[in-house]
Amino acid sequence: MIPMTLGEIALTCGGEVQGNLGRRTVQVTGGAYLDSRNPVPGGLFVALQGAESDGHDYAAGAHAVLGSRPTDAPTVVVPDPVVALALLARRVVQRVRPRVFALTGSHGKTGTKDFLAAALPGAVATAGNRNNELGVPLTCLGVSATTDQLVLEMGARAVGHLSWLTTIAPPDVASVLNVGSAHVGRFGSTKLIAQAKGELIESLGADGVAVLNGDDPRVMSMAPRTVAPVTTFGRRGEVTWRRTTMDDLGRPAFELGYQGRWAPVRLLRSGEHQVRNAAAAAAMALAVGEALEDVAERLSQVGPTAHRLQPRTRADGLLVLDDTYNSNPDAVMAALSCLERIGRGRSGRTVAVLGEMHELGSHAAESHRQIGALARIFDIDRVVAIGPGAGPTAREAGGEHLPDPEAALQWLRSNLEPEDVVLVKGARAGALDELVESLLEFVPSRPRPVGAAR
Repeated sequence: MIPMTLGEIALTCGGEVQGNLGRRTVQVTGGAYLDSRNPVPGGLFVALQGAESDGHDYAAGAHAVLGSRPTDAPTVVVPDPVVALALLARRVVQRVRPRVFALTGSHGKTGTKDFLAAALPGAVATAGNRNNELGVPLTCLGVSATTDQLVLEMGARAVGHLSWLTTIAPPDVASVLNVGSAHVGRFGSTKLIAQAKGELIESLGADGVAVLNGDDPRVMSMAPRTVAPVTTFGRRGEVTWRRTTMDDLGRPAFELGYQGRWAPVRLLRSGEHQVRNAAAAAAMALAVGEALEDVAERLSQVGPTAHRLQPRTRADGLLVLDDTYNSNPDAVMAALSCLERIGRGRSGRTVAVLGEMHELGSHAAESHRQIGALARIFDIDRVVAIGPGAGPTAREAGGEHLPDPEAALQWLRSNLEPEDVVLVKGARAGALDELVESLLEFVPSRPRPVGAAR
């Protein structure tokens, strides 16, 4: 964060510095943070009051605090810390004036953001998927006076949300990756999802660039909603790819193409869907003049991310695809495709452990049934569906329907063989990440039954 005194922060946020007048000159030089257990030296602790805890109660010892009531630490008191955080971030972006890259989509946001951050050396980028009304301003406050490029992942929780986020950091380059069914229960329809996602490119000026998925009709229909020039990525896009091959861990290699030129890329992340994510990131970087060869080389250096189709091998050789960060129908389809591809090169079975998908509303039962149908199409050998709402998946796939991760773990311990490859796919709320850890720790001592086959 650029250095600011508490007096400057109060003036920016419409707040008041509590305590003796000397506190107004306390200078914040570190970033803003929300967790008092992980303080940032010289940083600003944002104290939020939740249903079960109050950050103000944990402010003792903080260098400085932004909150809604006084604390024992030097504090800027404001009516609403979330609004104040956004105002502060907007002011910092206005002062530093980095080039802002923003991207959104129903799925693939975080992977694309990682590729884009690598394609733009020195850029400040969203950590993890901190893409909401707290994560976006916290990322903005991570810039320094010398930051020239800022990469922001932006998620939409409702119509109007992206419009508000873009007032914090108006983008120079903005991309809509796709419109899918994730969170359809919250929005009500994919039409409203598309309306919300398109707000991102509506925020662009005529001197900006809109980067759209040329293979998604719902995304391409957004083009008239921006005054900025449009560039595309995809099979039919201006930035495209050809000659894709996959290694034994499902990691793609391909040629990245732009304006009649081609450059080789070999990704370190599993899943053919990563090719499209990489192409989207490339399109955004190429739009500001980065060289194709440089972008291709940087994309090839982005390593895997924990719990996102992360291949992990147990001591006895069992391969586990840990994809326990989130789950929605499009992401499950990509994961099943990766599982099928990897399974081709192994002598054992393919096993899909699928947690219940959330925020699907009235579409939940049919979406889970469709996932079961996809598992049959991909010829997955065994399917284990977990949770009350996952029953249609198990029934459609002819698999096991189990109530919780503990029951699934017991089933897996009894049925897996070292030659198998097992996908564990689910949202963090389902605790399937803990199932993965327990599965990797358990190495059976029993020999494989004679005649066991795929």
